[in-house]
Amino acid sequence: MLTPSQFTELVDQLPHVKRLPEAVYLHRDTLETDSPKLFQFAAAVAQALNVLPGDWNIVKLGTRGFRLSLLHYPDFEESAYPCLAQSITVDLAKLSHRITRYSADENPPVLHRKETMVRPEHPMYEEFRTITEEGEVAGLYGNSRMIGFKQSWERTIAMHGYELVDGRLFRASVFAEPKKSGIDRHKTAIVRHELSAPMKALARHGYLTGDFTIFDYGCGRGDDLRELEAHGLDALGWDPNFLPEAEKAPSDIVNLGFVVNVIEEPVERMEAVAGAWALADKLLVVSAMLGSEEFIAKFRPYKDGVITSRNTFQKYYNQSELQGYIERTLDESAIAVGPGIFYVFKDKVEEQRFLEQRQRRSHNWTQLTAPKVTDQDKARLLITTNKPLFDDFWLKTLTLGRVPANEEFEQSAELRQLCGSHRKAFSMIQQVSEGDDFSVAKQSRVDDLLVYFALNLFGKRKPYTRLPDELKRDVKAFFGTYKEALHLAHEVLFSISDTEAIGAACEDAHNSLPASILNDGHSLILHKSFVELLPPLLRVYIGAATQLYGDLEEIDLIKVHITSGKVSLMGYEGFDSSPLPRLRERVKIKMAEQDVDFFDYIVAEKRPPLLNKSELIDDSFEDYAKQKRFDKRLKALNVATNPGEENITIFELTERLARENASVRGYRLHKER
Repeated sequence: MLTPSQFTELVDQLPHVKRLPEAVYLHRDTLETDSPKLFQFAAAVAQALNVLPGDWNIVKLGTRGFRLSLLHYPDFEESAYPCLAQSITVDLAKLSHRITRYSADENPPVLHRKETMVRPEHPMYEEFRTITEEGEVAGLYGNSRMIGFKQSWERTIAMHGYELVDGRLFRASVFAEPKKSGIDRHKTAIVRHELSAPMKALARHGYLTGDFTIFDYGCGRGDDLRELEAHGLDALGWDPNFLPEAEKAPSDIVNLGFVVNVIEEPVERMEAVAGAWALADKLLVVSAMLGSEEFIAKFRPYKDGVITSRNTFQKYYNQSELQGYIERTLDESAIAVGPGIFYVFKDKVEEQRFLEQRQRRSHNWTQLTAPKVTDQDKARLLITTNKPLFDDFWLKTLTLGRVPANEEFEQSAELRQLCGSHRKAFSMIQQVSEGDDFSVAKQSRVDDLLVYFALNLFGKRKPYTRLPDELKRDVKAFFGTYKEALHLAHEVLFSISDTEAIGAACEDAHNSLPASILNDGHSLILHKSFVELLPPLLRVYIGAATQLYGDLEEIDLIKVHITSGKVSLMGYEGFDSSPLPRLRERVKIKMAEQDVDFFDYIVAEKRPPLLNKSELIDDSFEDYAKQKRFDKRLKALNVATNPGEENITIFELTERLARENASVRGYRLHKER
């Protein structure tokens, strides 16, 4: 037997558990490996209560009391979210127990995050982790109190616009009516209570402000439309099954959301894309579900796709395949804005505005320094007595890097009434301001524009002269002529093939960035939050690569290869919360071939940990101080043997820790005596 203190100590030391405030959960096989003493204790309790080994597979161990529960989830491995069949709760202090059976219950408890309860070498660990990640991306875990039981969990899934198909979250919209092929297309339309991924992308890029009309082509049950209408947006839609009588109305923005996945006839699929394009006045959004070969292999092949267990057709794409399909179908450039989401602009002026805004850095400019007021200084007195107005004007000026035109400043009339013109207001502020903010802002804007024009050239976009008015003003103010702007941008773009220039820029960046790792002559590694601090050459180098991939939402680190013309993007599990985040995906972009390779680290032994994370972050990251202490301790134990980038497998890490009798607990390294 164990004493209460021994029990608590052993529970605290368990490394592979699902941890809640008052208890931890883990699989019995995990318990047997990680803590033989606790396993023998739990097995003895089970034997004393005549509970057969086959009647419990999950153990719940109290962290604030001497108690445990033997739980039976019969479909633990088979079901994505298994239901509890029986619970035996034992109060070891009072020597009492309670048995609760749920096998006949219509609303039993549901188990989540199964990967936390097994060891990484468990054969289904990666599948469990993928299931959890899907739920997190879908926003299902936002309110933990609402997902603990089957019926509330199913309502949560439906409220977020998903349903389970073959154990995986499934969302799509249908385009056309069911055909004689027997494919139930209408079953792919789902009830959604929040915006879909392509609509969220539109919101992120400023297209859901009410300035644009929107048409949802293949809108399913119209859940996106209801959400948009609730916010007062002008949105219409059509769907062959749910809104077949609706008019297909030309609109500024047309969304073809997850439609090309569900049409089994290739010709009909192309007609859908072309039909949506015909309605778009400014922008067409095309999105599709992505799938790896391993995932697709689980289903029955049908034509160029697969048939799911619900008799729905799905055509899964990879990123470059989807981009190529869109561009071949429309003979237009498709811009990646995220995995499986592309923008195709019919309005080329709007395309240039979008691309330029994408390369514009954000700045938190300080407010205008409060001047010292004297009775003789009229300018100082005017600024001081109207400080909010002049502050707004100055912030707008710093954002643009130039004096704004009248129509670019909302309070222009009020400002001009006070001092005559924007130019005069600028001159007055310059007289009383301290520091060099304007020169910094001007150079920053020039750099942003050079990056924008260079990336346009890299994308082989036509040199459109019909620029937005604000860009015309920028060109005149900073370059004089459009021709000169393109000439300078061409010089920057040409330099990305110059390995010496890239190498020198990487060295300069390493010396100026808040944090980075420089592998001399080979590569520069940095966190994505520092990209906008890079010199224009490296921003173009990375921007040219990410044009092929899309936004970096799921990416943490960027690796610039100096000599090979490649950029690697790395996404980690728990980058912001773990001292040793595990590599989840790696994307290698080969710019010469304009090709993108995706590497998903599904097999545990191929998912390396990130060592020396503190060298890639600064004090703007919440756990920076703890990370520095952790990395210092890791080096002291010879677990991390080199500074900078060190690539080892998870098994090598485990062996090094075991050699030092050490284990990781949060941001602490515990060394066994």
